[in-house]
Amino acid sequence: MTTASGMRLGAVVLTMGNRPEELRALLDSVARQDGDPIEVVVVGNGAPLPELAVPGLDVRTVELPENVGIPAGRNVGIEAFAIDGTDDYRVDALLFLDDDGLLPQTDTARLCREAFAADPALGIISFRIADPDTGLTQRRHVPRLRASDPMRSSRATTFLGGANAVRTAVFTQVGGLPDEFFYAHEETDLAWRALDAGWLVDYRADLVLHHPTTAPARHAVYHRMVARNRVWLARRNLPAPLVPVYLGVWLLLTLARRPSLPGLRAWLGGFKEGWATPCGPRRPMKWATVWRLTRLGRPPII
Repeated sequence: MTTASGMRLGAVVLTMGNRPEELRALLDSVARQDGDPIEVVVVGNGAPLPELAVPGLDVRTVELPENVGIPAGRNVGIEAFAIDGTDDYRVDALLFLDDDGLLPQTDTARLCREAFAADPALGIISFRIADPDTGLTQRRHVPRLRASDPMRSSRATTFLGGANAVRTAVFTQVGGLPDEFFYAHEETDLAWRALDAGWLVDYRADLVLHHPTTAPARHAVYHRMVARNRVWLARRNLPAPLVPVYLGVWLLLTLARRPSLPGLRAWLGGFKEGWATPCGPRRPMKWATVWRLTRLGRPPII
């Protein structure tokens, strides 16, 4: 079993090239982490990258000619760590960090190493995102239904895309993020597949990423992709009897939240698109996994 001191860490940072100062600050915070240096791959998602030489940090860059979306862009970063011609990786775990985030503590990498080494079944760690000025964590950034206390660590059934660590053995076993999703729910898709394969997901309140408070609807495509990908998520992963239940619940929840008329139209358009378009391979989870998700407090009907 790999010990904490022998665990090799890498990091993937996806950027649109429009936050050079924040990106540099993030890389500096990675360089300050305790323990062995972390190899970093920065993926320019349809954008050229500046010079990213950081003392004490091995930074490689990949520039994509167009924006391929968040999951496909991160998959490019994952593939950059693969050993040629195999499903193995040069590192034992990967950090995924938003380009406008910052690791305020120097022990985050060490705590990740220790957590993975202590529990061989732990596959994914979700960090706590906190506003750098207020220290507050938005409710939507706590990956469980009971989100009122963000300072409580717990088992979880999903994770935060730009503030996490994933054991590379998870990718070897279940594959990467779903390229088709482009934006929204790709983390839950991977988490469900990992949980179905026997891995665990933890939310750790003591592992912090500073990130400015934002609203998800700032993205013009938010409502359409959230709805489309919700349908794809169900079609790909749920046993057939649960697909209409899960999507019916989310339709009612969306209506209860009374979105704006343009937002509702976009959501309904995305919902229809999710049924009418290919969603990738269907691999329904075992009923034992459904029960496992239920015991973890998030049955896959909500």
